[in-house]
Amino acid sequence: MNKVKVGFFSFTEVTDPKEHRAYNDWHLMDHVVENIALPGIVRGERWVSTPACTKARLLADPMLAPIHYVTCYLMSEPIGRTMETFLDLGAQLNAVGRFHRHRKSHLGGPFLLVKAYAAQRALVSPESVPYRPTRGIFVTVSDVLDPAQQDAVARWYDEVHIPDMLTVKGVAGAWWFANQSESTSPAFGYDNPPGRTVRVYYLDEDPLEMVADLHDKLPQWQAAGRMYDLSKAINTLFAGPFQTIVPFSGDPFETES
Repeated sequence: MNKVKVGFFSFTEVTDPKEHRAYNDWHLMDHVVENIALPGIVRGERWVSTPACTKARLLADPMLAPIHYVTCYLMSEPIGRTMETFLDLGAQLNAVGRFHRHRKSHLGGPFLLVKAYAAQRALVSPESVPYRPTRGIFVTVSDVLDPAQQDAVARWYDEVHIPDMLTVKGVAGAWWFANQSESTSPAFGYDNPPGRTVRVYYLDEDPLEMVADLHDKLPQWQAAGRMYDLSKAINTLFAGPFQTIVPFSGDPFETES
Protein backbone atom coordinates (compact mmCIF):
# COMPACT_ATOMS: atom_id res chain seq x y z
CA MET A 1 0.00 0.00 0.00
CA ASN A 2 1.43 3.36 -1.03
CA LYS A 3 1.37 5.95 1.77
CA VAL A 4 1.44 8.73 -0.85
CA LYS A 5 -1.99 9.73 -2.15
CA VAL A 6 -1.38 13.13 -3.79
CA GLY A 7 1.42 14.99 -5.53
CA PHE A 8 1.34 18.78 -5.32
CA PHE A 9 3.16 20.26 -8.33
CA SER A 10 4.44 23.68 -9.28
CA PHE A 11 5.90 24.39 -12.73
CA THR A 12 7.78 27.61 -12.04
CA GLU A 13 9.44 30.41 -13.97
CA VAL A 14 11.99 32.71 -12.32
CA THR A 15 10.95 36.00 -13.88
CA ASP A 16 14.25 37.86 -13.33
CA PRO A 17 17.31 36.09 -14.80
CA LYS A 18 19.48 37.56 -12.05
CA GLU A 19 17.39 35.89 -9.34
CA HIS A 20 18.12 32.19 -9.98
CA ARG A 21 20.79 31.95 -7.29
CA ALA A 22 18.60 33.74 -4.72
CA TYR A 23 15.60 31.62 -5.67
CA ASN A 24 17.56 28.37 -5.33
CA ASP A 25 19.04 29.40 -1.98
CA TRP A 26 15.60 30.37 -0.68
CA HIS A 27 13.90 27.20 -1.86
CA LEU A 28 16.61 24.76 -0.79
CA MET A 29 17.49 26.30 2.57
CA ASP A 30 14.19 27.86 3.68
CA HIS A 31 11.02 26.97 1.79
CA VAL A 32 11.25 23.24 1.12
CA VAL A 33 12.57 22.36 4.58
CA GLU A 34 9.65 24.11 6.28
CA ASN A 35 7.19 22.23 4.08
CA ILE A 36 8.66 18.74 4.46
CA ALA A 37 8.63 19.23 8.24
CA LEU A 38 4.82 19.37 8.12
CA PRO A 39 2.73 16.32 9.08
CA GLY A 40 1.55 14.54 5.96
CA ILE A 41 4.34 15.79 3.66
CA VAL A 42 6.22 12.64 2.73
CA ARG A 43 8.81 14.21 0.42
CA GLY A 44 9.52 17.48 -1.32
CA GLU A 45 11.88 17.84 -4.27
CA ARG A 46 12.60 20.27 -7.08
CA TRP A 47 14.40 19.87 -10.41
CA VAL A 48 15.77 22.38 -12.92
CA SER A 49 15.36 22.70 -16.68
CA THR A 50 18.89 23.81 -17.49
CA PRO A 51 19.50 25.41 -20.89
CA ALA A 52 20.52 22.00 -22.22
CA CYS A 53 17.37 20.37 -20.79
CA THR A 54 15.20 23.12 -22.26
CA LYS A 55 16.78 22.58 -25.68
CA ALA A 56 16.12 18.82 -25.36
CA ARG A 57 12.37 19.13 -24.67
CA LEU A 58 10.20 17.08 -26.97
CA LEU A 59 7.52 19.78 -26.80
CA ALA A 60 6.22 22.59 -24.63
CA ASP A 61 2.94 24.45 -24.92
CA PRO A 62 3.38 28.26 -24.82
CA MET A 63 1.84 28.17 -21.33
CA LEU A 64 4.71 26.02 -20.02
CA ALA A 65 7.54 27.06 -22.32
CA PRO A 66 8.89 29.71 -19.88
CA ILE A 67 9.32 27.38 -16.89
CA HIS A 68 12.71 26.75 -15.30
CA TYR A 69 11.82 24.43 -12.41
CA VAL A 70 9.31 21.79 -11.35
CA THR A 71 8.58 21.08 -7.69
CA CYS A 72 6.68 18.10 -6.30
CA TYR A 73 5.48 17.56 -2.75
CA LEU A 74 4.25 14.02 -2.03
CA MET A 75 1.37 13.99 0.46
CA SER A 76 -0.23 11.32 2.64
CA GLU A 77 -3.55 10.98 4.45
CA PRO A 78 -5.46 12.75 5.81
CA ILE A 79 -5.22 14.80 2.62
CA GLY A 80 -7.67 17.47 3.74
CA ARG A 81 -5.69 18.24 6.87
CA THR A 82 -2.35 17.96 5.04
CA MET A 83 -3.49 20.44 2.40
CA GLU A 84 -4.83 22.81 5.03
CA THR A 85 -1.55 22.93 6.97
CA PHE A 86 0.42 23.18 3.71
CA LEU A 87 -1.57 26.21 2.53
CA ASP A 88 -1.55 27.80 5.98
CA LEU A 89 2.23 27.57 6.14
CA GLY A 90 2.54 29.22 2.75
CA ALA A 91 0.36 32.10 3.88
CA GLN A 92 2.31 32.48 7.14
CA LEU A 93 5.70 32.53 5.41
CA ASN A 94 4.41 34.99 2.84
CA ALA A 95 3.11 37.29 5.58
CA VAL A 96 6.54 37.53 7.24
CA GLY A 97 8.41 38.13 3.98
CA ARG A 98 9.77 34.61 3.56
CA PHE A 99 8.55 34.10 0.00
CA HIS A 100 10.45 34.64 -3.22
CA ARG A 101 8.87 37.43 -5.26
CA HIS A 102 10.60 36.89 -8.62
CA ARG A 103 8.78 33.68 -9.48
CA LYS A 104 5.62 32.67 -11.33
CA SER A 105 3.96 29.26 -11.24
CA HIS A 106 2.44 28.49 -14.64
CA LEU A 107 0.80 25.20 -13.63
CA GLY A 108 0.33 23.52 -10.30
CA GLY A 109 -1.94 22.16 -7.62
CA PRO A 110 -2.79 18.75 -6.16
CA PHE A 111 -2.94 15.68 -8.39
CA LEU A 112 -4.14 12.25 -7.28
CA LEU A 113 -1.57 9.44 -7.52
CA VAL A 114 -3.02 6.96 -10.03
CA LYS A 115 -0.31 4.31 -10.21
CA ALA A 116 3.39 3.73 -9.51
CA TYR A 117 5.83 1.70 -11.61
CA ALA A 118 9.40 0.45 -11.23
CA ALA A 119 11.87 -0.78 -13.85
CA GLN A 120 12.85 -4.39 -13.26
CA ARG A 121 16.53 -3.48 -13.12
CA ALA A 122 15.90 -1.06 -10.23
CA LEU A 123 15.17 -4.00 -7.89
CA VAL A 124 12.86 -1.91 -5.72
CA SER A 125 9.09 -1.66 -5.31
CA PRO A 126 7.19 0.93 -7.35
CA GLU A 127 6.23 2.66 -4.10
CA SER A 128 9.87 3.31 -3.21
CA VAL A 129 11.08 4.74 -6.54
CA PRO A 130 10.90 8.50 -5.62
CA TYR A 131 13.13 7.89 -2.58
CA ARG A 132 16.06 6.61 -4.66
CA PRO A 133 18.70 9.22 -5.58
CA THR A 134 17.99 10.74 -8.99
CA ARG A 135 20.05 12.39 -11.71
CA GLY A 136 16.85 14.03 -12.89
CA ILE A 137 13.32 13.37 -14.14
CA PHE A 138 11.40 13.33 -17.40
CA VAL A 139 7.92 14.87 -17.14
CA THR A 140 4.85 14.83 -19.36
CA VAL A 141 1.66 16.89 -18.90
CA SER A 142 -1.45 16.23 -20.98
CA ASP A 143 -5.17 17.06 -21.20
CA VAL A 144 -8.03 14.90 -22.49
CA LEU A 145 -9.45 16.05 -25.82
CA ASP A 146 -11.83 13.17 -26.50
CA PRO A 147 -13.44 11.68 -23.36
CA ALA A 148 -14.64 8.75 -25.46
CA GLN A 149 -11.01 7.65 -25.92
CA GLN A 150 -9.90 8.32 -22.35
CA ASP A 151 -10.18 4.72 -21.14
CA ALA A 152 -8.44 3.30 -24.21
CA VAL A 153 -5.61 5.83 -23.88
CA ALA A 154 -5.26 5.05 -20.17
CA ARG A 155 -5.00 1.32 -20.91
CA TRP A 156 -2.35 2.01 -23.57
CA TYR A 157 -0.28 4.04 -21.12
CA ASP A 158 -0.62 1.42 -18.40
CA GLU A 159 -0.13 -1.73 -20.48
CA VAL A 160 2.13 -0.57 -23.34
CA HIS A 161 3.72 2.87 -23.18
CA ILE A 162 4.87 3.14 -19.58
CA PRO A 163 6.33 -0.42 -19.66
CA ASP A 164 8.17 0.63 -22.84
CA MET A 165 9.39 3.81 -21.15
CA LEU A 166 10.82 1.71 -18.33
CA THR A 167 13.26 0.24 -20.86
CA VAL A 168 14.67 3.66 -21.82
CA LYS A 169 18.19 4.41 -20.60
CA GLY A 170 18.17 5.71 -17.05
CA VAL A 171 14.44 5.32 -16.32
CA ALA A 172 14.18 3.70 -12.88
CA GLY A 173 10.44 4.08 -12.49
CA ALA A 174 7.40 6.27 -13.07
CA TRP A 175 4.53 7.77 -11.10
CA TRP A 176 1.27 8.74 -12.79
CA PHE A 177 -0.82 11.57 -11.34
CA ALA A 178 -4.20 12.93 -12.48
CA ASN A 179 -6.49 15.80 -11.56
CA GLN A 180 -9.82 14.40 -10.43
CA SER A 181 -11.49 17.66 -9.40
CA GLU A 182 -14.55 18.90 -11.28
CA SER A 183 -13.81 22.52 -10.41
CA THR A 184 -10.90 24.83 -9.68
CA SER A 185 -10.32 25.62 -6.03
CA PRO A 186 -9.64 29.33 -5.42
CA ALA A 187 -7.20 28.27 -2.71
CA PHE A 188 -4.81 27.01 -5.39
CA GLY A 189 -5.45 29.53 -8.15
CA TYR A 190 -4.82 26.99 -10.93
CA ASP A 191 -7.18 26.04 -13.73
CA ASN A 192 -6.62 22.28 -14.07
CA PRO A 193 -9.36 20.53 -16.05
CA PRO A 194 -10.57 17.10 -14.94
CA GLY A 195 -8.37 14.37 -16.38
CA ARG A 196 -5.21 16.48 -16.70
CA THR A 197 -2.28 14.13 -16.09
CA VAL A 198 1.28 14.56 -14.92
CA ARG A 199 3.63 11.62 -15.39
CA VAL A 200 7.04 11.68 -13.73
CA TYR A 201 9.78 9.32 -14.89
CA TYR A 202 12.57 9.08 -12.30
CA LEU A 203 16.08 8.91 -13.77
CA ASP A 204 19.28 7.50 -12.31
CA GLU A 205 21.36 8.46 -15.35
CA ASP A 206 21.94 11.70 -17.30
CA PRO A 207 18.56 13.16 -18.40
CA LEU A 208 20.03 14.18 -21.78
CA GLU A 209 21.19 10.61 -22.43
CA MET A 210 17.70 9.42 -21.53
CA VAL A 211 16.17 11.78 -24.12
CA ALA A 212 18.65 10.64 -26.77
CA ASP A 213 17.75 6.99 -26.13
CA LEU A 214 14.04 7.86 -26.19
CA HIS A 215 14.48 9.46 -29.62
CA ASP A 216 16.10 6.22 -30.80
CA LYS A 217 13.33 4.02 -29.40
CA LEU A 218 10.27 5.99 -30.58
CA PRO A 219 10.61 4.93 -34.27
CA GLN A 220 11.11 1.33 -33.15
CA TRP A 221 7.91 1.42 -31.10
CA GLN A 222 6.08 3.05 -34.00
CA ALA A 223 7.25 0.35 -36.41
CA ALA A 224 6.18 -2.35 -33.95
CA GLY A 225 2.66 -0.89 -33.68
CA ARG A 226 3.13 0.08 -30.05
CA MET A 227 2.25 3.78 -30.45
CA TYR A 228 -1.30 5.12 -30.00
CA ASP A 229 -2.49 7.93 -32.28
CA LEU A 230 -2.92 10.56 -29.57
CA SER A 231 -3.48 13.51 -31.92
CA LYS A 232 -7.26 13.55 -31.44
CA ALA A 233 -7.38 11.95 -27.98
CA ILE A 234 -5.15 14.14 -25.82
CA ASN A 235 -3.31 17.43 -25.95
CA THR A 236 0.24 17.08 -24.68
CA LEU A 237 1.26 20.32 -23.00
CA PHE A 238 4.78 19.34 -22.02
CA ALA A 239 7.34 16.57 -22.43
CA GLY A 240 10.89 17.17 -21.33
CA PRO A 241 13.78 16.48 -18.96
CA PHE A 242 14.87 18.16 -15.74
CA GLN A 243 18.12 17.84 -13.84
CA THR A 244 18.50 17.16 -10.12
CA ILE A 245 19.56 20.26 -8.18
CA VAL A 246 22.75 19.78 -6.17
CA PRO A 247 22.85 22.03 -3.07
CA PHE A 248 25.61 24.66 -3.02
CA SER A 249 26.47 23.99 -6.68
CA GLY A 250 25.71 27.54 -7.82
CA ASP A 251 23.38 28.94 -10.46
CA PRO A 252 22.85 26.42 -13.30
CA PHE A 253 22.07 29.32 -15.65
CA GLU A 254 25.43 30.96 -14.89
CA THR A 255 27.67 27.90 -14.99
CA GLU A 256 26.28 26.21 -18.11
CA SER A 257 27.41 27.55 -21.47
